[in-house]
Amino acid sequence: MVEEPGFQKAVRAHLRAGTALIADGGAAADAPRGALLFDASPPTYHVDWLVVSEEARGRGVGRALLEDAYARFVRAPGTVEVVTFGADHPGAVASNARVFYERLGFTPAELTTPGPEGGSRQLYRRPVSGPLPGSAQRGG
Repeated sequence: MVEEPGFQKAVRAHLRAGTALIADGGAAADAPRGALLFDASPPTYHVDWLVVSEEARGRGVGRALLEDAYARFVRAPGTVEVVTFGADHPGAVASNARVFYERLGFTPAELTTPGPEGGSRQLYRRPVSGPLPGSAQRGG
């Protein structure tokens, strides 16, 4: 996903608008390691899109992007929401997204509209009450 030109175009547009964060792959990389598109509309904040390249997964890139979003955009009181793969979706296993969000203190909520490929989706929520679990960040 990160390597796709359409995704990179969307990220650049959101960066210009100040609503995206990017984990740069460095000078030698052709694509970013990850990116986050965020909707900072208190009191309910939305992770619109969080993607980490397969090579960078498990290395703290997604956590770092969310920590940066919390530091920049999120203020208590409020809630952060994200829609991710449903439990029965093959992408849930391949991406490990559900486990990732649960480790960061998000809890599963209601099912939402299926994704464009027809797979199930589920809303996850996290009250804004402090930094992400295990984070060195203050505030949030």
